[in-house]
Amino acid sequence: MPVTLATRVASRIDSRTLPEAWRLSVPTASAAALAPERHGKLEAWSNLLAALPDAVAHHSDLARARARIGDPDQLEEADRAALRSTLLALHPWRKGPFEVFGVEIDAEWRSDLKFERLATVPLTGARVLDVGCGNGYYAMRMIGAGAREVIGVEPGLGHVAQFTALAHFLPDLPVALLPVPFEVLPTTPSFDVVCSMGVIYHRRSPVDHLDGLTRMLAPGGTLVLESIVVPGGADTLLCPQDRYARMRNVWFLPSTALMVRWLQRLGFREIDVLHEGPTTPEEQRATEWMHFGSLVDALDTADASCTVEGHPAPRRAVIAARR
Repeated sequence: MPVTLATRVASRIDSRTLPEAWRLSVPTASAAALAPERHGKLEAWSNLLAALPDAVAHHSDLARARARIGDPDQLEEADRAALRSTLLALHPWRKGPFEVFGVEIDAEWRSDLKFERLATVPLTGARVLDVGCGNGYYAMRMIGAGAREVIGVEPGLGHVAQFTALAHFLPDLPVALLPVPFEVLPTTPSFDVVCSMGVIYHRRSPVDHLDGLTRMLAPGGTLVLESIVVPGGADTLLCPQDRYARMRNVWFLPSTALMVRWLQRLGFREIDVLHEGPTTPEEQRATEWMHFGSLVDALDTADASCTVEGHPAPRRAVIAARR
């Protein structure tokens, strides 16, 4: 049986301890998501994964801003150049940075800056659910910060391919990515920390999304919510007519105060706004590893406080909440 992206994902899911309510349905849903007809690039991604060097990282440091996997001297120069070429072919890299056997992946987002805003979230010994986890950068950093296990949920198969490439070198990494939408997962209050970062404004029903996240929390657990926000009070909500910052799939942009109110309505009482501030080109920009349009291309060239559509430019807030 050929080793494909689907078989690699299945193997990693099988090696993790899924919540009991997931053990029948989730592997089946994951396999369906990675069926050959589901995406035209599945074969290409599988071929790229097959081209990776057969190496296990002797050392890793996932507590660093540039998450490090392996040492440069583990690979010969020619093998390192081939590795760089293979990883580049998995473009676009949205989240990072990483360093893989000395190959530096300079992703579109300086995700280390966002991760620093989670410094007070209780990750030590935690079982974490990371919804919309992308290529697993935050999941790896959470392991570096002391989390016991992270299960990521990411229906974007290109991101899953990137994570699978990185995890190839870390067979004992206690992280699995489920290539399915969050909404198909059976509800189970099994997680000490549930994260939703950069997801809620893509949901047609944001409060239903929050309610679903809440139902996954173990008693005393912490919900981490990160979103683009707009200025205003607890009654402020922007619903773009068409696009926001050139993105089609933005439905609702709340103010930070409104997100706090939503959480209060769902029964949260300990609510901390860990960060609110503008997104800057230092944090989000085009690079060799993501050379499509980025933040500056979404802003009005005459007034960077507005998007090209005339909406307020992106600000982001991070909130931690407990019930």
